[in-house]
Amino acid sequence: MENIIIYTMLVLAGVGMGVALTYYLLRNALLKKSNDILEEAKEKAEVVKKEKILQAKEKFLQLKSEHQKLVDEKNRNIQKSENRIRQKEVTLNQKLQETQRKNNELVALRANLNAQLEILNKKQAELDKIHAGQVKQLENISKLSANEAREQLIESLKGEAKMEAMMMIREITEEARLTADRAAKKIVIETIQRTASEHAIENTVTVFNIDSEDIKGRIIGREGRNIRALESLTGIEIIIDDTPDAILLSGFDPIRREIARLSLQKLVTDGRIHPARIEEVVTKTKKEVEQEILEIGKRTVIDLGIHNMHHELIRLVGRMRYRSSYGQNLLSHSIEVAKLSATMAAELGLNPKMAKRAGLLHDIGKIAENEAELPHALLGQKLAEKYKEHPDVCNAVGAHHDEMEMETLIAPIVQVCDAISGSRPGARREVVEAYIQRLKKLEEIALGYPGVVKTYAIQAGRELRVIVGADKVTDAQADSLSYDLSKKIQEEMTYPGQIKITVIRETRAINYAK
Repeated sequence: MENIIIYTMLVLAGVGMGVALTYYLLRNALLKKSNDILEEAKEKAEVVKKEKILQAKEKFLQLKSEHQKLVDEKNRNIQKSENRIRQKEVTLNQKLQETQRKNNELVALRANLNAQLEILNKKQAELDKIHAGQVKQLENISKLSANEAREQLIESLKGEAKMEAMMMIREITEEARLTADRAAKKIVIETIQRTASEHAIENTVTVFNIDSEDIKGRIIGREGRNIRALESLTGIEIIIDDTPDAILLSGFDPIRREIARLSLQKLVTDGRIHPARIEEVVTKTKKEVEQEILEIGKRTVIDLGIHNMHHELIRLVGRMRYRSSYGQNLLSHSIEVAKLSATMAAELGLNPKMAKRAGLLHDIGKIAENEAELPHALLGQKLAEKYKEHPDVCNAVGAHHDEMEMETLIAPIVQVCDAISGSRPGARREVVEAYIQRLKKLEEIALGYPGVVKTYAIQAGRELRVIVGADKVTDAQADSLSYDLSKKIQEEMTYPGQIKITVIRETRAINYAK
């Protein structure tokens, strides 16, 4: 047992010595290899170091060369700038010398001018003295002072200049009148083409244009049968006279005139014109016009956004298209009042739809077919009540001209909007009173001039004829009076179109043979 232990211990000791020896040998080998690697790394580092030093030297030489180039370039630029500056200095010196020379010349010239001015002043004093002596001699000869002679000369020159100016104005005016006709026609045509009027102005006469005068005889017919049939069926007077290429349809009812115009148009286009055919065409045209009236009413209420209106009221709205009031188309006026009323009601926090409805129907009484003796506002109120309109609408229609008491806030809105639409510039033609006042003022302006005997405003105010006394006004003064009148009328009056001023001067020699 002891031997085994000893043997084991010996074995373990041998193993330990082997491990120690192995470690020693491996350590020596690793140390040697490490030294070799270090030596090799040092050699490589030395090579890399030398290469980097060479590269740095090359880079330095390159940068030095580039720097030298930049320095040389800057030196050249500096040299050029110095040369330019020296050149400018030379130029400035030359200019300074030239300026100095001119200054010397100016000083000499100024001295010369001063000497000449002194001489001129002396001569002027001598001339003034001579002129004063001559003026004194002239005053003694003419028995007039210088101021009096000057005033007489100015007056004579003023009269001559005024006459010459008036002659020149007349010549220019005549030349302009000759050349302006074509330009005026062109301007009017372009204006008509560019202007689209939404407000139709109805009259009591409609003009029907025809292509030839032969059509007039066919419309009259044998012994006037055709024209009598047309007049009896349409209720319109058909005037066929010497007016070229036109037939006049006269009647107070614009719907009847429209029926007559459309019937004539169909008959002339068809070519068959006899009483039976006339009756057939007129009957058919009446139905078409009634249908068109209904369509116009429907389109109007749809465009305005008005709903649930009685069809008879819609038909009456359509009939407004063919009626006018003071030259203002009734339908356009009613649509305008409806829109204004809706806007104003919305601003006031009221019902805009109700106001729009009342504005559209406010003049409905003007196209009623019966009870014409009532005011149109009350008649419109009755129609609105008859066709079940809202009480507020009925009251607004009846009260817009104060024929009845206003019971709702919509009524004064409709009244105000009606006044706005009717009073805006260009909405209505002028009334008779304003027309008469304008003609009177024309005549009064002309009578205010000296020498005027009588004045007449003719051609509906488009011409003013002025009769002057032959012993008080000369021909040249008549031209001047016409011109002065035209200017004064332009400044003091407002009128449509233009006014022609004609001054008449005549001399009459009267004797009696006994």
